Amino acid sequence: MVGAILLALFLLGDAVVRGGWAQTLLLAPWVLLGLWIVYEISFVSMVRIHDDGVLVQNMLRRTSFGWSRVRDVDLRWQLVFSLDDGSDVTSYGGPAHARPVRSKMRADDEAKAPAALRALTDIRDRWESSASGSDSPIRRQWDIPALVGLGVIAVWAVAAILIANAG
Repeated sequence: MVGAILLALFLLGDAVVRGGWAQTLLLAPWVLLGLWIVYEISFVSMVRIHDDGVLVQNMLRRTSFGWSRVRDVDLRWQLVFSLDDGSDVTSYGGPAHARPVRSKMRADDEAKAPAALRALTDIRDRWESSASGSDSPIRRQWDIPALVGLGVIAVWAVAAILIANAG
């Protein structure tokens, strides 16, 4: 993400130096759109575990639910919560299976469990200890701030196209 931000700043700075502020304002929405896409794909997806339940955000969708709504927690390629309404919530920002690490262990070294399996164990322990926990409903909603940002960039891009074609 830092590399994408630095590239965007470089491109916009170069546009200011070579073309001035007017040209930069016409080019900026395209650079910002690329930065928004990188942000959404690589940074936004996450899993937050609370005592009351879980919040899973996958790009533009957020799903929150209480522990009592969870039927099973599994680790396939990503962390998957099976809910009592029959749906599965796959979390793109949570622990995931990784390639096995080649270790140069000696005979007396202790084998370590992969980080994803340790995280799954922690989540399952929290779920099992909170089995009679919060009965909050399953809520699915859009990530409104990200959609507003996309809307602003899209309106700016349309305005840039109209200004460039008019002039």
